[in-house]
Amino acid sequence: MSNRFEDRLAKLRKELSARGLDGLYICGEPNVAYFTGKKGNDCALYVTGDEAYIITDFRYREMAQQFTWLTYFEQFSGKFLYDLLNSRPEKRIGIEKDRILYSQVLALKDKCPEKEFVPVEDIVLALREVKDEFEIEATRKACAVAMKAFDHMCGFLRPGLTEREAAAELEHFMKMNGAEDLSFDTILITGAKTSLPHGVPGDEVIKKGDFVTMDYGCKVDGYCSDETRTVAVGQPTQEMIDVYNIVLEAQLNACNNIHAGLTGKQCDSFARDVIEKAGYGEYFGHSLGHGTGLEIHESPRYAQTNNEPIKAGTIVSIEPGIYLPGKFGVRIEDLALVTEKGIINFVTAPKELIIL
Repeated sequence: MSNRFEDRLAKLRKELSARGLDGLYICGEPNVAYFTGKKGNDCALYVTGDEAYIITDFRYREMAQQFTWLTYFEQFSGKFLYDLLNSRPEKRIGIEKDRILYSQVLALKDKCPEKEFVPVEDIVLALREVKDEFEIEATRKACAVAMKAFDHMCGFLRPGLTEREAAAELEHFMKMNGAEDLSFDTILITGAKTSLPHGVPGDEVIKKGDFVTMDYGCKVDGYCSDETRTVAVGQPTQEMIDVYNIVLEAQLNACNNIHAGLTGKQCDSFARDVIEKAGYGEYFGHSLGHGTGLEIHESPRYAQTNNEPIKAGTIVSIEPGIYLPGKFGVRIEDLALVTEKGIINFVTAPKELIIL
């Protein structure tokens, strides 16, 4: 019985054949991880029609030899990548143009003059777009940890805490409750800084009547969660409540209408149209969402520039926002699996405005 990694290699080989490639050199860390289940740092792969090599060094020997679906090739013991390539019959070899260093390309061409190296778009990233059952379940687990962290933070946030203190508590809680890593640098900001979509936690102090925006995520089994909630610490102004409810309406409208087959532009418009109709269109300057997986930003994109149909089996964030410079901002974000009939939302944390 094949494992999921062998199934993925089989799909890759079909893609290589369709593109007229004899092999593919894979050096992007998340792409290596896709075929190993482990972090791909300091490892690379060379996949042909009948072989798949993992290329690393002594430090990762024991780990690499556990991958029975791969052939181990150790570098820096008198053997190098070009020795492997020159020993193989393949002539037309793909290289990941968005992942490989130019200096590496020059070295390969110099040491392997009989080979043709073909720069290609990220073939593996395209395979990673539609998730299998393992990936879906790993994402679900990561979202469960993040939701538990949100509940904890609702009991922890209070006036007098700094953003940095609150962010540290959020990250610590996730790591103590099943997270193996963070998906990205935590965004936990308050007051006027909530108008910064990617604000960095600092020494600003949470005050009564402030919004606090938490955009954060964690990894479980290598896969990312991504969640944003905006809460009020003390009674907010009526303007803050009104803007929050507009964002909530936009987010719910997107969640209720997105399904596979629609374009990224159509999905984005479900939220954007609500915000524009309310008169805040100029204050929603980013796209509605992005795919996640081994990386926090993957395909597809829910954006006005994306006219490609969204595929079933993709996992995408849904995160509209309104950001009023110098005043406040609101963002609400879920992570969901896209199906032919709609979405399966992995984030069930409350979305109605919470006043702590």
